[in-house]
Amino acid sequence: MAHYLFEQYRKEVLPTLMKDFDLGNPMQAPKVEKIVVNIGVGEALDNSKALDGAVDDVMTITGQRPVITKAKKSIANFKLREGRSIGAKVTLRGERMWSFFDRLVNVALPRTRDFRGVSPNSFDGRGNYTLGIREQLIFPEINYDTIDKVRGFEVTIVTTAPNDEQGRRLLSLLGMPFRKGE
Repeated sequence: MAHYLFEQYRKEVLPTLMKDFDLGNPMQAPKVEKIVVNIGVGEALDNSKALDGAVDDVMTITGQRPVITKAKKSIANFKLREGRSIGAKVTLRGERMWSFFDRLVNVALPRTRDFRGVSPNSFDGRGNYTLGIREQLIFPEINYDTIDKVRGFEVTIVTTAPNDEQGRRLLSLLGMPFRKGE
């Protein structure tokens, strides 16, 4: 069963993108390739349970077991040694990716306090969009009483768009609530 957002992409977004950017082949049109959810847990160095809490949160939000990320190099000022576990990340593709994107755009973001839209400028130059989320509580799956600490995380939406303009158009057609006038 294909997710309704994917159906919407095929039936409405794809033809619009092809017309907007004058593309001859549907394979040239930008599409969402994957979504990476990344959570950095700095306090895992002092508190080993912090990482478990972060892993549980990411698993609850995405429905997929995260990979533990390790430090690539030692940084004395941060009391960090190479190889220590300092975070968790999940790469979502296919059905889970569309389902997560749907919940992010239609449920979680509108629940953010004083929400006026996300910044349209957080693209990386290659059509990929990264969004910082301050607290995991905006997802309804997270139960306030069961979490040990309010954590923020990053959501990176990787697209096949060759530039930011096409990436921005793709995400706005899929319902990403960009702020007006920026």
